[in-house]
Amino acid sequence: MKRLTILFFVSVALLLSNCNNNDENIQTIDSSQPVGELTVLRSGSFTAQNGTPTAGMAFLGTDEEGTYFLRLGSGFTTELGTGTVTAFLSTSDTYMADPPNGNPDLQLIGVVDDNGESFYKLDSAVPAKFTHVIIWCASAGIPFGYAPLQ
Repeated sequence: MKRLTILFFVSVALLLSNCNNNDENIQTIDSSQPVGELTVLRSGSFTAQNGTPTAGMAFLGTDEEGTYFLRLGSGFTTELGTGTVTAFLSTSDTYMADPPNGNPDLQLIGVVDDNGESFYKLDSAVPAKFTHVIIWCASAGIPFGYAPLQ
């Protein structure tokens, strides 16, 4: 009986150690990142506004699976101290506050958390009417910069 108990515990230990080894081979794919190379469709350089250090490049493109992304380049910088900085696609270089039913000239992309390279996964192709990326600070109610997309 003692021998069976020891054999049981040894078997369980081997099974668990084998499971742990397999876990090391599991690869997690981050769906917010492009797969392979990003093919740039349009791009532009940021112009700073309201005394901010906004600079760098914005890129619209697709990855190897045809998923659309907005990429802020590795040299992208802006003021992040407010914690409410967001990126929008716009039909012009001017942010226009939403009227009661929403603004068809703006499309929210996401929160800008860091300077440097960032990717924002988009639901679909960007309509041609969106010609600019605007960096907007909601708490200050001012634009920090814009990039015309060409």
